[in-house]
Amino acid sequence: MKALLLASANPGKLAEFRALLAGLDIALPGLADFPGVALPAEGSDYRENAAAKARSACEGSGLPALADDSGLEVAALGGAPGPHSARYGGPGLDDRARLELLLAELAARPSARQAAQAREARFVCVAALALPEGALHLARGECAGEILRAPQGGGGFGYDPVFRPADHNCSMAELPPAEKNRISHRARALAKLRPQLQRLQA
Repeated sequence: MKALLLASANPGKLAEFRALLAGLDIALPGLADFPGVALPAEGSDYRENAAAKARSACEGSGLPALADDSGLEVAALGGAPGPHSARYGGPGLDDRARLELLLAELAARPSARQAAQAREARFVCVAALALPEGALHLARGECAGEILRAPQGGGGFGYDPVFRPADHNCSMAELPPAEKNRISHRARALAKLRPQLQRLQA
């Protein structure tokens, strides 16, 4: 069976990747299966980060590689934490501490306490598919919503407990996995790459 390397060591992200790529007749190993593959340090641009990770994974493994760079952009924070979402607050914080920091930052801003639109937010994902022959395919997906005032739900990962998607009455962490994988930023980005991914089966 042919293989596509998923260039991530994040268990939550790998689970989403595999669910979203279900139906492809292709093996989907993660970085743990290729301990010699190292990813570059991330910068401040989704496209550059995703492309660099996919290319590094492809070159290090010899396999087609899929990577993404994702982030949460909050209106009242000027679009922060954005591409720095996974590193928000520094390397010592876990997912829970990062979302608590986000809520504290919002609580300190009068506009976020008084105006609903100040809590508007969106998840952004840029996915990159790098092929051994040198081709690179990029796709962007977004999911709009708002930041809740307290975490809700135990599903998902990252900022899911404090993000309510538009047209839903619960947090991303409370959605059934199938619904999250229908509307999420990552789902929308990978849907655009589906034709290129399907060609890997040939």
